[in-house]
Amino acid sequence: MRACKEAGNTVYLLTAKKLEGKPWVREHIDEFFFVEEDSNGEYNLKDLIVGLAYAMRSRPVDRLVALDDFDVEKAALLREHFRIPGMGQTTARYFRDKLAMRAKATEAGIKVPAFSALFNDDAINRFIHEKPGPWMIKPRSEASATGIKKLHTAEELWEAIHSLGDKRHEYLVEQYKPGHVYHVDSLSLDGRVIFTWSSQYIAPPFDVAHGGGIFRSVTVPFDTAESRALETLTVDVLKAFGMQHSASHTEVIKSQEDGQYYFLETSSRVGGAHLSDMVEAASGLNLWREWARLETAVARGETYKLPPIRQEYSGIIISLARQQWPDPAPFNAPEVVWRMNEEYHVGCVLRSTQRERILELLDQYAELIRNDYHASAPSPEKPTH
Repeated sequence: MRACKEAGNTVYLLTAKKLEGKPWVREHIDEFFFVEEDSNGEYNLKDLIVGLAYAMRSRPVDRLVALDDFDVEKAALLREHFRIPGMGQTTARYFRDKLAMRAKATEAGIKVPAFSALFNDDAINRFIHEKPGPWMIKPRSEASATGIKKLHTAEELWEAIHSLGDKRHEYLVEQYKPGHVYHVDSLSLDGRVIFTWSSQYIAPPFDVAHGGGIFRSVTVPFDTAESRALETLTVDVLKAFGMQHSASHTEVIKSQEDGQYYFLETSSRVGGAHLSDMVEAASGLNLWREWARLETAVARGETYKLPPIRQEYSGIIISLARQQWPDPAPFNAPEVVWRMNEEYHVGCVLRSTQRERILELLDQYAELIRNDYHASAPSPEKPTH
């Protein structure tokens, strides 16, 4: 939002009424619009359309940008209704609906873990017979690891499916593939990927969310078969899904069984958990700022050019903490370039020309956090919007 305003735009923020008191960059926002949520934390979409229609009588709107996963579908609906350029509802499905993602990727010849919808009992039984467990049940339209369950037997799987009741169509089942999980953060312009940055989670996000672990990630070595494979897969996915202009966060797994790279999921947004700070530390590129500059250039019909990119290594470590305001003083290595400042959280971002140094510090700080700070909480069954 700061970058949008600095580029000369009029900036409106539409968000939930309960977030009115949050520390927004108010000096860079021209006007706020707040929406009341229902008991499930959802907007009434008809009211959303009517409200925006009223606001647009006196305020022209040229672009709509969804800032997180939960807003992608809402923004697509509004674009369709008001004929505002950008991602429509069909394309938005590929960036929100995990079942649509897998079906489209498979259609494009991109490797994905074996999966099945939960529509038909016979189809599920065939999947169980042909694809040995363990399996993962995943919500089709949640964010992060929310609502994901790992099942080891057919009985456990069917029990979990039955527990979903009439909502089982909102989930899918996927064969679990152990391996290394990566995230590729990127920018696209005119249907072409113009920037990618590949990183590897030290532990899979599911294990961190459900096992009470410590979140860590590190830059992938440059100019290697690993980095080239991740970039190629990401480009193939975004092309197949019809991405035009946006930031993206794509997750990939390298299977321990066959060494192949498999697409897991993607999104039309900047990665969460302060991963943008990690990418900026190593590359010098701020994904949020450049996304704003890119969208502005497209809206004005101007040429967009990436800033200079450096190639250094960075890492991030984040954990829930027992203390309300954890002491950041012990995280004092010269490589520390950012420290977390949020209640009941501890963490930092590191930068170095040596990847081995980043990994060494991540291990040291993980041990420090485990001993002096770490707290854990169960992963939520429902998202917090």
